[in-house]
Amino acid sequence: MRKLSKAILMAGLSLALLPVIAVSQQAKIDEFAQMMAQKHQFDAQSIKQTLAKANKNQTILDAIAKPWEAKPWYQYHPIFLTQKRLNKGVEFWQQHRHALERAQQKSGVPAEIIVAIIGVETFYGNYKGKYSVLDALYTLGFHYPPRASFFSSELEQFFLLAREEGFDMSQLQGSYAGAMGWGQFISSSYRHYAVDFDGDGVRDLFNNPEDAIGSVANYFKLHHWQANQPIAYKASIEDKNPAISGLVSKDLKYKHQWQQLIDAGVAIDASTTIEPQQSVKLLEFELDNGAEYWVGLPNFYVITRYNHSPLYAMAVYQFSQQLKQAMAEK
Repeated sequence: MRKLSKAILMAGLSLALLPVIAVSQQAKIDEFAQMMAQKHQFDAQSIKQTLAKANKNQTILDAIAKPWEAKPWYQYHPIFLTQKRLNKGVEFWQQHRHALERAQQKSGVPAEIIVAIIGVETFYGNYKGKYSVLDALYTLGFHYPPRASFFSSELEQFFLLAREEGFDMSQLQGSYAGAMGWGQFISSSYRHYAVDFDGDGVRDLFNNPEDAIGSVANYFKLHHWQANQPIAYKASIEDKNPAISGLVSKDLKYKHQWQQLIDAGVAIDASTTIEPQQSVKLLEFELDNGAEYWVGLPNFYVITRYNHSPLYAMAVYQFSQQLKQAMAEK
């Protein structure tokens, strides 16, 4: 009986808190609307009316709690490195050869990297996302405290993007994190890096693969891609030096020089060379029976600017090499 009374009491307290939570959420929305009005000259009431049409989506919250990048490498890479994706990538490359050549000439970013990105992101436009972008950014901006600041900022960018491009915010679909189009650009990236690559007067990343090609290339160029430079080298560890553990970290920034890795017993193929003072990162990827190591160079870091995951960057790199080889055999 006491347990039942306690349960009833707890239920009552939960119900009592609902109005407080609702008021808190509305206060955040009101604050956001006022910010948009003061900072960007939107009508605050129209902002609130748009957000009133958005829905909290629990599926989005569940998805962001279990990202694919949380998987170990041996489970992650088979998702992307498939024969089906490779075949489709070769077909895409052949179909858009001229646009890819032009993008490579303008940006220095090799065609295989551009093709790999679009293949990994959306399987060449086949899977551009099923979620309302408005719902995604509303859900994560107002109902996901760990990254509320980031997604509130992206919601701000989404309103600006819609105003600039004439988009109907209620109609756009994308990923659970609000990424859109062939290359899955978030709103801030769409605004800052998307280009009208075919010259038709519209930056269309939803329906125009040429604009997607040019925009991906532009993104990498503006994140300091180094033309004609390597991306990563597979490494071996000599004598299992315990110092290795101190060189591997989750921090994506490059804090070591190649000479430091040499001193710790890291080796690469003798036919390749890296300058001793070159900034590098030692990368460890979990296998089902151990680990493999790679030395990431500055261009590998650039790939992680697209998605902040070494697993993602390595999948893109390895897929790009498969694509390059397949095209060479055509």
